[in-house]
Amino acid sequence: MFEFRFGVDDLATTWFAYSPLQEAVLSLRARSGTTTYPEQQPWIARWQPAYRTLDTTLLEALVTPRRWVPDFLTPRPPGPHPDFAAELAVLAATDLRTVRADVLAAYAGDGSPPPPVLRTLLDDPATLLARVVDVLHAYWTRCLAPAWWPRARSVLEADIAHRGRILSEHGAEALFADLDHRLSWRGGVLRLHDPDPTVQALGTTIEVAGRGMVLMPTLFALGAQTDITQGGPPLLTYPARGKATMAENLSAVPVPASPLANLIGAPRARLLTLLTAPASTTELAHRLGVTPGAVNRHLTALTAAGLLTRTRHGRSVLYTRTPLGTSLTTAG
Repeated sequence: MFEFRFGVDDLATTWFAYSPLQEAVLSLRARSGTTTYPEQQPWIARWQPAYRTLDTTLLEALVTPRRWVPDFLTPRPPGPHPDFAAELAVLAATDLRTVRADVLAAYAGDGSPPPPVLRTLLDDPATLLARVVDVLHAYWTRCLAPAWWPRARSVLEADIAHRGRILSEHGAEALFADLDHRLSWRGGVLRLHDPDPTVQALGTTIEVAGRGMVLMPTLFALGAQTDITQGGPPLLTYPARGKATMAENLSAVPVPASPLANLIGAPRARLLTLLTAPASTTELAHRLGVTPGAVNRHLTALTAAGLLTRTRHGRSVLYTRTPLGTSLTTAG
């Protein structure tokens, strides 16, 4: 068990972030976990032609059989909404001793030897790091950035907006209880119970001591996890709320009640029904299979009518139903 002891001011310096680099690295887990991450499988099928053009042997070696990854691949994000290129530059500057040590530690914790491609490169960590940076850049550019990341970013930003409201309206205990069942909060102490015996053996008590904590949603975790090996504030990742919506398409969108469609039109009624959680124009366009411009016109009209509110979060504008909008979707 991990215990994080918070001082009086530590919650005030706790902040949320997401990491495109972390999501890219952890997305490799979904290739071997077809039943674990079912919402990602349609995306993986779409990427397959581009993925086959990459150094797939090295990419797949970055995830152990039990889906652990070397810690150096997921450095602390430099801010709440980092750019992938900026994070990749941080990765490229990793101390070479850390690269080698983290690869060996990941496979040792997994209980399996590194595959041949890594064993060959471990004695030349500079070449290993350069190849890893290059292949992750190619993977991001060819597979993730065009369509998957805009959708994923919307889900992550919607999660953070929701958690911020929980914290402001109900306090820390409600926030941590809502993040994951592995977490509990009592008397200024946050406890993380991980079912993995290997992780349990690493359990310790951490004094937050004025550093705050970084809370990071991810699409590729089955429960809350921590990383206390890097410098800076303690880091806690947790499963993003709404990650299942990554698999949604037009056929999965609920058909609005006829009275609502008759009142405001079928496209706007569908959007209003769909907004059970905050979402951006880009995410809604992907989920509906239409252009962002078409969605934006309807969102503008619904906002002007008092049925939605809009809030800027990072690079996205998130739309949320107002109480009036919610009452209309449930009235029929």
